[in-house]
Amino acid sequence: MLEACVFATVLLGFFGIVLKRSLLMKIVSMDVMSTGVIAYYVVIAARSGLVTPIQVEGQTRYADPVPQAVILTAIVIGFSIQALMLVGSMKLSRDYPTLETDVIEKGNTP
Repeated sequence: MLEACVFATVLLGFFGIVLKRSLLMKIVSMDVMSTGVIAYYVVIAARSGLVTPIQVEGQTRYADPVPQAVILTAIVIGFSIQALMLVGSMKLSRDYPTLETDVIEKGNTP
């Protein structure tokens, strides 16, 4: 059930990117989709019975810290990409009165 909800979040973000006309809504949709992908990775990697990888007397089953590092890196990269896209949309808003993709494409066609 949880996997279905996460998959629905990814699909919601994907359809937002494809169907929305506003650049800001496309950026938000991409963020929703990346959040869904990260949540799917966390759902798949989660296992019961594992403890944090800190050496404690009597513990033998430790969680692998590599997926945690990968997810943290994905969050940071996603944040930086979102910031870069917002800066690009700010630059576009100076040249065009709207951030609708139809207007921007119409102004750039030869």
